Amino acid sequence: MGTEALPQIRHVVVLMMENHSFDNYLGMLRDRGVDGFALGPDHEPLATCPDLAGAPVRAFHQPHTWQVRGVPTQSWRATHLQRGGGSLDGFVTSVQRTDPTTPHYRAGMGYWDESDLPFYYGLARTFPVADRWFCSCLGPTFPNRRFLIAGTAHGLMDDLPFHLVDYPPGGTVFDLLTRHGISWINYHSASARRAAMQRAFGGGALNVARRARLAGLRWVPELLSGLQGNLEFTAALYPLALATVLSHLRSMDQFFADAAAGTLPAFSIVDPSFGTNSEEDPQDIQLGEAFAAGVIRAVMHGRGWPETMLFWVYDEHGGYFDHVAPPSAVPPDDVLARSPMDLPAAVVWLLRRLFPRQMVSLAELDGGDRHYDRYGFRVPAVVVSPYARAGYTSHELFDHTSILKLLQVKWNLPSLTRRDAAARAPLDMLDLDHPPAFLHPPELPAPGLSARAGAGGAAADPPQPGPSRPRRGLRRTGGQ
Repeated sequence: MGTEALPQIRHVVVLMMENHSFDNYLGMLRDRGVDGFALGPDHEPLATCPDLAGAPVRAFHQPHTWQVRGVPTQSWRATHLQRGGGSLDGFVTSVQRTDPTTPHYRAGMGYWDESDLPFYYGLARTFPVADRWFCSCLGPTFPNRRFLIAGTAHGLMDDLPFHLVDYPPGGTVFDLLTRHGISWINYHSASARRAAMQRAFGGGALNVARRARLAGLRWVPELLSGLQGNLEFTAALYPLALATVLSHLRSMDQFFADAAAGTLPAFSIVDPSFGTNSEEDPQDIQLGEAFAAGVIRAVMHGRGWPETMLFWVYDEHGGYFDHVAPPSAVPPDDVLARSPMDLPAAVVWLLRRLFPRQMVSLAELDGGDRHYDRYGFRVPAVVVSPYARAGYTSHELFDHTSILKLLQVKWNLPSLTRRDAAARAPLDMLDLDHPPAFLHPPELPAPGLSARAGAGGAAADPPQPGPSRPRRGLRRTGGQ
């Protein structure tokens, strides 16, 4: 264990953005053989979904690059409604059912194209793109990012803090890497002050504080609005390991310095700012594209580029339409999804009496099947490396645990769960038997935000979307 098996690749980088499906971003990518939108005679997508009245809502090009707050939704229940037992007919009705008063229930059928995201389209035209990369479960951000680092959500089904104080029996990929002396860093965009506080107080104190906070809030759903979506870096999703994680956190300034110097670790996760440029609603997606372009260009033009493999991928689909049904998956373990609604019946009854509106919101978030035996919807995924196969489209089935599988193949490491044991490493997108095709980094288009600023548009302050308002009961914030 720990023995190097892919010496051509010394640095594996994961840039995981937020909340967009394959069709929503790359459905209009043509001439690459990808499974995107089927187009009609008007060159517009034919895809439709019915509303509650049965009227078809056709996929449409979004008129703006900003998004509506809280719409569409990718809560556990909404995502299962969108799948509709395999019919994929719930992308409109899921919004109507979970947020009946919103006027923006058609938002999930909107898409963006190359005119909005020129850098992403250039990236996908140049480097290998995967059109069968699924998120790991039919749920929101926190469970899916847990799959990335541990091969399991370990019962988490939402972005609430109720069930975060736990740890999977197999541990995380960080445990494996640390055990075998393999360097890793989680670069993040949290404030320097927050990171300094975490280091000053240490992981033990933070865990004690978290436990105390949870104990005080467990029975008061009304106060959860200040906590939901409070994600600052991916490694924090198993907070019981925070004491060992803190020494592996670095700022984005340090990332750019390390990329330039060729001193990136063997494995790194690069996190956007979940509140400003992760591409979560209601953010302007071009802010996220500009951030991702900066990260990717820093890697491509850094000294370590000749030995680097970078993944550009999304944690989940954000409630946006995709036309490919998520296939069945190997359950990672025997742990079922847990909800605050699983508390003793007497407690739930009391909470319904005391906080009727908030408990309805909880039921909306967490209703549905409790198994992890199916992938979530497709998300955009591109592999960026000098060894990447030029112009290649992969139709192999991947999910986030495929990244774990790659690390396990590379360093002869054991599997963490049954899911990553069954996963396929995305090695088909590399050609390690011939000289690298992209040893000299290719030119890629400027991100849309740069073009907009050059044309006199507002580069830093996107317009706010229409009549938006907080979700009923539980406020939805960055990181959902």
